[in-house]
Amino acid sequence: MLPKKLRTLRQIYAVFFFALFLLLLLLTDYANLKGFQTSLFHEMNPLTAIAGFLSSGTFYKGLLWSLAIIVLTLFLGRFFCSWICPLGILNQFMSWFFNRRKPLQDYEINRYRPIYRLKYYLLAALLMLALFGSLQIGLLDPIALMARSFTASVLPAANQAGAGIYLNQPVFHGGALIASILLAIILANRFLTRFWCRVLCPLGALLGLLSRRAPLRIQRDVDKCIDCDKCLKSCQGACDPHQELRISECHVCMNCIEDCPSQALHFGLPRERSSVHRPLDVGRRRLMETLVASAALFPMLRSAVSAKTNPPPEVIRPPGSLPEAEFLARCIKCAACMKVFPTNVLQPALLEAGIEGLWTPILVNRIGYCEQNCVLCGQVCPTGAIRSIPVQEKIGAPPYDRPHKLGTAFYDRGRCLPWAMHIECIVCEEMCPTSPKAIWYKSVDIRDRDGETLRLKQPYVDPRLCIGCGICENKCPVEDKAAIRVSSVGETRSESNQMILNAKLTL
Repeated sequence: MLPKKLRTLRQIYAVFFFALFLLLLLLTDYANLKGFQTSLFHEMNPLTAIAGFLSSGTFYKGLLWSLAIIVLTLFLGRFFCSWICPLGILNQFMSWFFNRRKPLQDYEINRYRPIYRLKYYLLAALLMLALFGSLQIGLLDPIALMARSFTASVLPAANQAGAGIYLNQPVFHGGALIASILLAIILANRFLTRFWCRVLCPLGALLGLLSRRAPLRIQRDVDKCIDCDKCLKSCQGACDPHQELRISECHVCMNCIEDCPSQALHFGLPRERSSVHRPLDVGRRRLMETLVASAALFPMLRSAVSAKTNPPPEVIRPPGSLPEAEFLARCIKCAACMKVFPTNVLQPALLEAGIEGLWTPILVNRIGYCEQNCVLCGQVCPTGAIRSIPVQEKIGAPPYDRPHKLGTAFYDRGRCLPWAMHIECIVCEEMCPTSPKAIWYKSVDIRDRDGETLRLKQPYVDPRLCIGCGICENKCPVEDKAAIRVSSVGETRSESNQMILNAKLTL
């Protein structure tokens, strides 16, 4: 039996892990420091490990941390939700902050409700899609959701307010939408304590399934229990500890043990007069309907135009990204790569890559560009969707014979100043980082409308040398729509997205 005063201990652990999550998120910018595990929370996530294995058929080595959580959950129950999960901790704090209820309302709000089954059906749907190769758990996974929300909205907003988190203010496409989702999750606690955790969280559902046979759990002595229901007052999981406890809903917060006036509750092995526990409240028919509906949804997703079926020019993936099908089978939309990119070029995709590619990373070169010697995105990716490549591979230095191409730049001569306006400009050529430069020019004599002869340098792109880094597009002085723009065609990761099939341009 554990000591009774556990609430303070759990609160200390919760604050510690929430602070650790924020610290690691901030330290993502320094991911190249050896020995620093900035993706720890992603790698200890069992949902990421299991769904990623189903979708890709591989188990990424970094996710071995999740095995520790799985083993502990099998023995201790669903402790992760109250002791470690940053979104769960945030929801619990906001539930306390919004709590202006009368004592009787606290008892009623913490009773089990049939709507809590929904998270198990969502889990079944996400795992079924993953089994068919569509990894969508990042949309609802609490770790990925928190990391994405803080990266794309919370931290940039704090920096805008003067927190000094970044030297340069980052901006993100769809940041307001991502912020609105997090805000809705937080405000839902005003109406139902830990609404997200109890109703929607697929990770909580998975941990609930794993904890069904946990030998160590909350036990109620039926002889000592006086049916006062005080154990409901601070119950975080709404698991009905006053009756036949629902073990799959219990967050192991231990609040009921401290609140019980008759010492009828304890955490540990069952005793002679301990009550039984209720089975998982999930209907088999509803579960089968969910699985069938998910199986029917998959071909609909794949029949839509996507970056895999018809690569659009604007879907430019980070250096080291796997081929599109494999990339989507691994990416959990956590935004770790977006956080670490020094130029803010990586942005969450909306519908550019299709529905399956929502919030996956793409390069938007009008916002930033890919640094020549930067490979941080692959170092922080928790699932291997972006390979960790050395700088030598990226730039094509020995022993590699060619650089890593993200795409190819093309000129819009109707907008290019020397071509269309007869205005001198060689910014793109000056900025090109390759050696020899992929952008070159011809000096030509042009007669303007007044009959005067102008000597201009008209630029060209050598597709054999262009690596698609986007600095030319980013620095182009034509403000609204650049005169030179990078397309995904020619990317190293694809054998088919080439300008001339079966005849790749070589150096």
